[in-house]
Amino acid sequence: MTTAYRALLLGATGLIGQAVLARLLAHPAWARVTVFTRRPLVDAAGNPLAHDKLVVRETGLDDMDACADDFAVDQVFCCLGTTLRKAGSKAAFRRVDHDYCVEAARLARRQGADHFLVVSAVNANPRARVFYSRIKGEMEAAVEALNFPSLSIIQPSLLLGNRQEFRLGEQVGIWSAKALKPLAGWSDASWLPIESDTVAQAMVAAAALPEPGTRRLRYAALRSLAASSQ
Repeated sequence: MTTAYRALLLGATGLIGQAVLARLLAHPAWARVTVFTRRPLVDAAGNPLAHDKLVVRETGLDDMDACADDFAVDQVFCCLGTTLRKAGSKAAFRRVDHDYCVEAARLARRQGADHFLVVSAVNANPRARVFYSRIKGEMEAAVEALNFPSLSIIQPSLLLGNRQEFRLGEQVGIWSAKALKPLAGWSDASWLPIESDTVAQAMVAAAALPEPGTRRLRYAALRSLAASSQ
């Protein structure tokens, strides 16, 4: 494979971001992967992560503008996200799930990135009464307005995977969805939980096969993309 993509990844320490990073480093189509992180990246053994493709910028997301040159890549993978509990306030939550994502998109568009891929949520809606859904929807609308040559909005429901922290509300939702899944076994219902690694695999597949315009990828499309890349 002769392709030599350059990518920038935001959110590399999160559930999806970790899986995206591993796949980009292993994929022969990517020649360089730049990561913004506030803490050192480590491998499964706890050792500093090192790879000949990997460029690590230990910087906070408030300083993205100072690293604008790093956005001059082929794709930007934006896997940022938090919870209201972890953020501590609605303002802090909005800063991560809206402001940082939109600022990253603006920098990427300004620097000529061809493809922006961002993790959102299945219930994103800028007119939603639920705060979480509304912020995700507002973020999507702001990013879409930038008119990227190619924009992939990833809309998973509940994520399955090994988290470092326990989220009771999310876990209850996963248990409920799993219990109801046999009733929807004949369909690819968008609300079904999905493995974080499947989402990551689909994101990398979408980046390797870019399509012009905007696409929103949910459960069925994510599983199909992931399967096609195996």
